[in-house]
Amino acid sequence: MHVERISDLDDPRLRDYRDLTDVVLRRLQEPAGGLYIAESTKVLARALAAGHRPRSALVLEQWVDDVAPLLHEYDVPVFVGEPGILESLIGFTLHRGVLAAMHRPELPDPAEVLREARRVVVIEDVVDHTNVGAIFRSVAGLGADAVLITPRCADPLYRRSVRVSMGTVLQVPWTRLADWPVGAQQLHDAGFHIAALALAEDAVSLDDFAAAAPDRVALLLGTEGDGLSRDAIAAADTIVTIPMSHGVDSLNVASASAVALYALRAR
Repeated sequence: MHVERISDLDDPRLRDYRDLTDVVLRRLQEPAGGLYIAESTKVLARALAAGHRPRSALVLEQWVDDVAPLLHEYDVPVFVGEPGILESLIGFTLHRGVLAAMHRPELPDPAEVLREARRVVVIEDVVDHTNVGAIFRSVAGLGADAVLITPRCADPLYRRSVRVSMGTVLQVPWTRLADWPVGAQQLHDAGFHIAALALAEDAVSLDDFAAAAPDRVALLLGTEGDGLSRDAIAAADTIVTIPMSHGVDSLNVASASAVALYALRAR
């Protein structure tokens, strides 16, 4: 790594960091140019441990010593600047001291992700990046093996998703299905029992399902508001519901994922 003090905000090498506000990123999308942004030393460490390659880093002066052990083996620039300068560049206050532009890894084939898995989560069209990140954190913390996302699902490597997940999107094996719900057949072919988390008159209680859960389970989670699509529910082997009280019929999708994964965890 080589440290460079920022003197010119128009430096083309800083384009990866220019105006990283959520509003701008939702319009431009970080995947453009094959990059994602790792925010904080913890997330950067997890990205590097996962084998992802850095392009550069943007660091507050007082954080240089924290970044140096992580990037000392890489021939990349580490841009250093004062808080006001960096804020004018990226569009927000850099509370965590570090941003790193990372090369996006190539996504694996779903068959590779499923090969050794026993518990997987399928996220159908969840559009809120915070929810996606929180689901990944539940997957990592509660011992599921992998995540599959549908074509219209929000990007797990979007900056907010990575941050909310505490970097676990960089640890958990995941990939995007090319088609859905056609992709459900891949799960069945791999021997997975698809359990759709939804409300239905013929739904099975999560308690009862978990008590005799199949060896390989794919937990299917639907988008905010509308939940799972009809086609997704039709592709499921079992509809599972979380028992609720006080007239509440459901939980936020990220919360529901944590409850279901805890019930289905390996004993």
